[in-house]
Amino acid sequence: MMNSTLLVRRTITSSTTRRAFASTTNDDSSLIKTSLYNLHKDLGGDMVPFAGYSLPVLYKNSPNGGVMKEHLWCRSDNKSSLFDVSHMGQIRWHGKDRVEFLERVVVGDIGGLSVGGGCLSLVTNEEGGILDDTVITKYGDYVYMVVNGATKFGDMKHFQQQLDEFDGDVTMEYLEDTMQLLALQGPGAADAVSKILPSGFDLTNMAFMTGTETTLDGIEGCRITRCGYTGEDGFEIAMPAEHAVSIASKLLEDPSVNPTGLGARDSLRLEAGLCLYGHDLNETINPVEGTLAWTMGGPKGRRRAEGGFLGAEKILKPDGKLQKVTKKRVGIMGMKAPAREHAEIYDASGENKIGEVTSGTFSPCLKKPIAMGYVETPLSKVGTEINIKIRGKMQKAEVTKMPFVESRYYRVPE
Repeated sequence: MMNSTLLVRRTITSSTTRRAFASTTNDDSSLIKTSLYNLHKDLGGDMVPFAGYSLPVLYKNSPNGGVMKEHLWCRSDNKSSLFDVSHMGQIRWHGKDRVEFLERVVVGDIGGLSVGGGCLSLVTNEEGGILDDTVITKYGDYVYMVVNGATKFGDMKHFQQQLDEFDGDVTMEYLEDTMQLLALQGPGAADAVSKILPSGFDLTNMAFMTGTETTLDGIEGCRITRCGYTGEDGFEIAMPAEHAVSIASKLLEDPSVNPTGLGARDSLRLEAGLCLYGHDLNETINPVEGTLAWTMGGPKGRRRAEGGFLGAEKILKPDGKLQKVTKKRVGIMGMKAPAREHAEIYDASGENKIGEVTSGTFSPCLKKPIAMGYVETPLSKVGTEINIKIRGKMQKAEVTKMPFVESRYYRVPE
């Protein structure tokens, strides 16, 4: 029988306002603090509740602080932005049947990953709905998974339920207090992180969505993955909790690195056309509706052909083709004012409601409003004219392709 281990010590709730992140109270005594909490305060971080944690939405006293400046810094040549993402869940999967188990609970081709290779995948339920999105990296004797902070305990409860039914050797190790996680993002990220990597570390041939164990600033037990949530080159960096402040401080000594908060993280990911779980994705939306069917990959479409993951029969036809869906996620532009979450979408006549906005903001790079939402499938084609009800008034808009700003993920030179 399977061997399973799970440590869950607290329940968290997600708060996503000030506008999107603000608290109704200044009391953060009930919130979890990452190892970098005092550093954030020292840097002028405006701390707000997010996913049960106290995290900076922006750095109001920094010379390059504020959502707009922090956002534009991350997209500037030779610059990079440092984010504290320690609220996210880090899980290591052990046991000889770990890949078989993971391919039951996520849609990705985990078996086909090379050692050090990674992918974005989706955790699905029996109905094919998305419980979470996750980045998974395959190592020699374990698989490393990062899940969203607001969903991690629900994810692990779900995983435990599946483990209880799984007849195999697999163990889930949740790195609750032992590891912290930073994201370094932007065109200058590679140059900045190279200063704390071991001499001779080959970043030039480190492809996007690959990772490795390493030392950082001489600290053992660290991990670096080339991935991110901004559309830029960048890295997620995991380190022992007791060394998080020293490693973050070392990175921030580089004048090209700017501390960056949740506000810019949100506008950057939206410009990049990336989803925020709980807004653009939820357990009632399946991968086809979310235009994420590409995550069901593998050689010759193995995962589509074989299925085998929870809810596959709700997403795929017996021949591996996609089931038809009544709505799809789209990008939206053309409105004069930002369309916020839950704004109603209508057809070109303005008479028939066809969907709803799930994320919206003013794009600092494009200097115009952008949004993401779901519309009826026949009206999801790029160029379709629509209307959005914003503050009680109809505004003309148009379905557009995503990402809104061209992505600059790293490619290994040929």
